[in-house]
Amino acid sequence: MIKRFLAVAMSLGLIGSALPAPVQANDDGGSRGKIKHVLLISVDGLHALDVANYVKANPDSAMAKLSRHGITYSNARTPANSDSFPGLMALLTGGSPNTIGLFYDVSYNRSIFDPTNTTCSGQPGNTQVFDESIDQYSGTPPVSLNKINIAALPNHLDENGNCVRLFPHQAVKTNTIFEVVKSEGGRTAWADKHPAYDIANGPSGKGVDDLYTPELTNVGGLDNTVSVVCTAQNDNLKVQGILNEIKGFTHDGTKHVGVPTVFGMNFRAVSVGQKLEQDNKVSPKCPTDTDPSIAGQPGGYLDGAGTPTAVLSYGLQKTDAALQSMIDGLKAAGIYDSTLFIVTAKHGQSPINPVKTNKPGHFADLVAALPDAGTNAAAIAIASANACATGPCGFVQDDDIALIWLQDQTQTDAVAAYLNTNAAALFIDEVLAGAELKLKFNDPLKDPAPPDIIVQPIYGTIYTGSQAKNAEHGGMSFADTNVGLIVSNPSIHSRTVKSPVATSQVAASILKALGIEPSELHAVKKEGTQVLPFLFNESDDE
Repeated sequence: MIKRFLAVAMSLGLIGSALPAPVQANDDGGSRGKIKHVLLISVDGLHALDVANYVKANPDSAMAKLSRHGITYSNARTPANSDSFPGLMALLTGGSPNTIGLFYDVSYNRSIFDPTNTTCSGQPGNTQVFDESIDQYSGTPPVSLNKINIAALPNHLDENGNCVRLFPHQAVKTNTIFEVVKSEGGRTAWADKHPAYDIANGPSGKGVDDLYTPELTNVGGLDNTVSVVCTAQNDNLKVQGILNEIKGFTHDGTKHVGVPTVFGMNFRAVSVGQKLEQDNKVSPKCPTDTDPSIAGQPGGYLDGAGTPTAVLSYGLQKTDAALQSMIDGLKAAGIYDSTLFIVTAKHGQSPINPVKTNKPGHFADLVAALPDAGTNAAAIAIASANACATGPCGFVQDDDIALIWLQDQTQTDAVAAYLNTNAAALFIDEVLAGAELKLKFNDPLKDPAPPDIIVQPIYGTIYTGSQAKNAEHGGMSFADTNVGLIVSNPSIHSRTVKSPVATSQVAASILKALGIEPSELHAVKKEGTQVLPFLFNESDDE
């Protein structure tokens, strides 16, 4: 009797809207309703709370429209540590830092050599710098040429024992969705904030057909990130590239090549709007800032409920308007119905509540200020790693986390114990090292990439000497890792899924939507990453 009622009810359309229509994989070359394209968007810093608040306050917004024909995963988590490199690569590979091999854009690797050490002589080990400082620059003030300066790259021994440069994509240890899609005959494109996002190419170095990286932060020159307006303008360069690609052109609009199978970009305006202590503070570094109504105002949130300031609101509104332009472009091109539109984030940002913000100084400086710092071997080990300019002497990286690579790894347990003893003075919540670190990450004695010690500070603490930012990312807190995730297509009925998911599941889901086996991604196979729930099958009642 119940089954008969359900059959009748569904035939009358009485309960169909309660069930998400499954996305159908593109297994027959393009029948109506099949997915032919995937547009992947990272709104860096976007929390699940931001999505909920923005959609509620702006029911006619692009995010609201996408959610009305999409599944909103409100309990999506990024890898921890939640920095840009591991965050993006989770979306592109389906894996964690354990299989990706990247922990931070500026980190340390025990198998590489300094850029000036072109013979790879001596003991390996050096900082691994893949940020804006490896760009080629020209002019005064310097302007990035949006390509990598090869001489700035570290060296390493290749499989034949030759000392060669290590490009960012070569530091990636597992393949990407772009490489898999290209192997299936598809076209790929990606846009991001630095040329170092060559990492999107994957280990082959050839995964992205159209990689566009307009520099966001010029070393010694224009720094868009001091202003949410300037950052939104930089975002718009990439948006125009996406709109050209939707029309079937390369990002610069010069060559017709067809709409990419998988393409996308990252937005930075929301992240910058969250971080700024004051928009375009003092002698403006971004002279193209054209909105005096928010210049000089604080960014971030007004309260712990995630109410945005005017500066953050500007970033959210500009980003949403750009998403709307993409929706309009897809519709104009006649491919909206055949495109899976994904909006998520590489990382969140911490803290949300402004009263929690604590900026006590850089982690190594706090250690150096301890009473016994000059005599205790553990404190000296941290100071040495922090002072290391080049070579196999360790490194300390910090934001709202501290990653420590020691010169002498036999000191790990002693250093961890020292930090735990001084946890209150150092604003430490948790120290991961030794057996505890190996429960989550690869053994740093066997893998050259992982740090020896990871320090998670008390929520709201940012290890920085700068007063210019109210929030940061890179850590393992809820605000760092709980990001927005909407997977949208006109065939999908609206639903919110509260069960935990990982952003790494996005990569597996992209391939399945295109009719490609997710296990073609090595990280998916190795880590057992599953596709997102309810996306490809009709579910039970919520």
